[in-house]
Amino acid sequence: MSDILSSLNSAQKEAVLATKGPVLILAGAGSGKTKALTHRIAYLVEHEKVSPFNILAVTFTNKAAKEMKIRIQKLLGSTYDFPFSGTFHSVCVKILRKEIELLGYNQRFLISDGSDQLQVIKESMKYLNIDPKQFNPRAVLGAISSAKSEMVGAAEYANLAVGHFQEIVTKIYYEYDKRLKESNALDFDDLLLKTVEIFNKFPEVLEKYQNQFHYILVDEYQDTNHVQYLFCKKLSAKHKNICVVGDDWQSIYSWRGANYRNILDFHKDYPDAKIIKLEQNYRSTKNILEAAHNVIAKNIERTDKKLWTDNESGLPVILYEAFNEKEEGQFIIAEAGRLEKQGYGLSDIAILYRTNAQSRSLEEELLKFNIPYKIIGGVRFYERREIKDLLSYLKFIYSGTDWVSFKRIINLPARGIGAKSLEVFENFARNNNLSLMDALSRVEDTNLQDKMKKGFSEFGNMAKQLVSLSNVLGVADFIEKVIIKSGLKSYYDDGSVEGDSRVENLEELISVAREFEEASSGLGLGEFLEQISLLSDIDNYSDESKSITLMTMHSAKGLEFPVVFMVGLEEGIFPHSRSSFSEEEMEEERRLCYVAMTRARKRLYLVYASNRMLYGGISSNPPSRFINDVPSHLMTDFTTRTVELKEPSFDIKAGDKIRHAKFGTGLVVGVNGEEIDVLFDSFGLKRLSSVFAPVEKIN
Repeated sequence: MSDILSSLNSAQKEAVLATKGPVLILAGAGSGKTKALTHRIAYLVEHEKVSPFNILAVTFTNKAAKEMKIRIQKLLGSTYDFPFSGTFHSVCVKILRKEIELLGYNQRFLISDGSDQLQVIKESMKYLNIDPKQFNPRAVLGAISSAKSEMVGAAEYANLAVGHFQEIVTKIYYEYDKRLKESNALDFDDLLLKTVEIFNKFPEVLEKYQNQFHYILVDEYQDTNHVQYLFCKKLSAKHKNICVVGDDWQSIYSWRGANYRNILDFHKDYPDAKIIKLEQNYRSTKNILEAAHNVIAKNIERTDKKLWTDNESGLPVILYEAFNEKEEGQFIIAEAGRLEKQGYGLSDIAILYRTNAQSRSLEEELLKFNIPYKIIGGVRFYERREIKDLLSYLKFIYSGTDWVSFKRIINLPARGIGAKSLEVFENFARNNNLSLMDALSRVEDTNLQDKMKKGFSEFGNMAKQLVSLSNVLGVADFIEKVIIKSGLKSYYDDGSVEGDSRVENLEELISVAREFEEASSGLGLGEFLEQISLLSDIDNYSDESKSITLMTMHSAKGLEFPVVFMVGLEEGIFPHSRSSFSEEEMEEERRLCYVAMTRARKRLYLVYASNRMLYGGISSNPPSRFINDVPSHLMTDFTTRTVELKEPSFDIKAGDKIRHAKFGTGLVVGVNGEEIDVLFDSFGLKRLSSVFAPVEKIN
C-alpha cells in the first residue's frame, strides 16, 4: 500500500483514500488527475480487495483508457484484467453484445461510422423525396445526433418538433433508424442511447449491472452529455460509490452535446458528495500558469480554485504580430530553428489553431522549407477510399445485413450493375421482406435483365465463399484472401504511383490485423471491426515521431508539449465569430483558450496577424481579447524583433558548398533572407531555411 500512496501529494492521497460514497475530484490542468485516478483503482484492488470485475472506469479516448490500464498494471505489479475499463462507447458495446437482442437486434451488430451515417441520411431523404439542396444532409444528421445525445428518440422528437426543419428531420429520423436496424447497425450515439434504453425498459438488466459495478469512476466528467450522465447515474444508484474527475474550466465540447452543468451540479445529485480539489500543477511554468489563470478568471460560470506550481517561473509568454498568415508560418519556422539550437526537437513543438481551415497556410510554409509535420485530425487511414472499400467488404461478409456496405461494393470492381438495377433489387428485398443474403440467393426471381442477375449472383456466390473462409481463417489471413478474391487488388493495381500507394494501404490493413491478433488472442473479425470503429484521431497521436504537430485546440485536449504556438489569435477567428452574440458561447471560447495555453510546459507563443486570407477573402481583425487578458508583466512582445528574426543565423552565400543531414552535399545557388536555394547532388534543387535547416558549410 505504501507504494501506491508514497508518490502522491496530500490532495491526491485524499482522492485515493476516499473510497466510500460519491466523490467529486476537481482536477486542474496538469494536476496529476490520471495519477490520482489510477492510484485510486490500484488502491481499491490492493487494499480494499475489490475485484477488477466490479470496477467500472470510463473515459473519453482509447488513448487515455490504454494509458490508465498500463499505469494500473505497473502499480499492481501484475497483469490484472479490467474488463470494464475503457471509453463510454467501448463499455456500452460490451453491454450491448450481451443485451441488444432485447431490442430486436442481433448480437453481431455493426457500428456505422460518420460517412456511413451520412450515406443512410442521404438514402432516407431520397426515399422520402426530400431535396438535399433545401435541407443539408449534414445538418439533418447533426440534429438527429443532438437529439440522441439528449436521449430523445424519433417519437419524442416528433412530439417536440417546432418549425418546418424539425418536422422534416422527424420524417428522416424515423427512416434513418429503420434503415440502420434493417442493416443490424448502430451509430455512435445509439451505443449509449440503446444501453440506457435497455436499463429503462428492463429493470432486471439494470440491477444486474448495478450489482456488478460496486465502484464507478468517470474521467473528464465535464465533457459528459445527457445520455452519458444518465448512464452513470443509473448504474451508481445502488452502491453510490461513484467518483467523477474533471475540470469545468476545461469543458469545451458543448457543440457535441457536452453539458458542463453535470459537474457543477454534482453536489445536487449527491448532496453528501465529498469534493476534493487538485490544484498543484506539475506541467507548466509559473508564468504560463498565471497567464492562463488570468484568461479563465474572466468567466462567471466556474468553480473556484487557484492552480499553483513549484516549477520555475520560466520565460514570459511570447506575443508576436505577423503581417499576414504567410509571415505567421515563417515566424514559427524561424523560432523552431532557434529552439532546435537550444535542445528542443521537432516533436516538442505543437501549433494549435481554432479551425481546421487555418492549417493550409501553415502547411504551405512547412512544406516549402522541407520541415516534417503531422496533422491530428486530417484524413485518417481508415477514411481513405481503398480502406473504406475493403472495410465495407469485411463488414458485409461479417454481418450479411449491411446495406450501406453492400451498395458501396456491389459494383466494385465493376459488375455492370447500375443505380436503377440496384434500386430494383433493393425494392425486391424490401417488398418480399427478405434479408440481404436471402435476396442475393433469390435474384433469379427478380425482373432484372439476365446480365444484371448474373452480376448479383456472382457477387452472392463470392460472398458465400468468403463467409465460409471467415469461419476458418484468422483475421489477417482472411483479409488477405478478401483483397484477392474481391478483385480489389487488381482493381487498384493499375501501374500508377497512386495505385501502388492504394495497394500498399490495403496490405497495411493486413499488418494492422496481425498486430490485433498478437494483442488479442482468440478474438475474431467482429472484434477487429469493432476496434477500428471506435478509434479516434487522437488515438493515432505519438510523441515519438520527429515532426511538428499541427492540430485544432479541441484536439489538443489531454496532451502536453514543451513548446506551444497558438496562432490566429484575432477577433472573429478566436474567439470564433459565432460566439459574439452569446455569453455562454463566449465563456466556452475562453475555456478553450485556457485549455490551449495549459498544453504548454516551457514555452508559449501567442501569434496573431494584422491581415489574413481565409475563407476566400482578406480580413483585418483586431487582436483577440484573450491577449488583453494576459498581464503585460507576463508577456514579451516579439513583434519589434522582426528585423532580428529575418537575419540569417550564419553566413551562407551563393557558391558555398554545404552538407545537409538528410539531403547530403549540395551547392548554394541562391540566398534570399532566411531562404536558401540548394542544388543537392542526389536530391536536386531544394529551398530551405538557413535558420532551421540542419546544414554545415564545407570548405
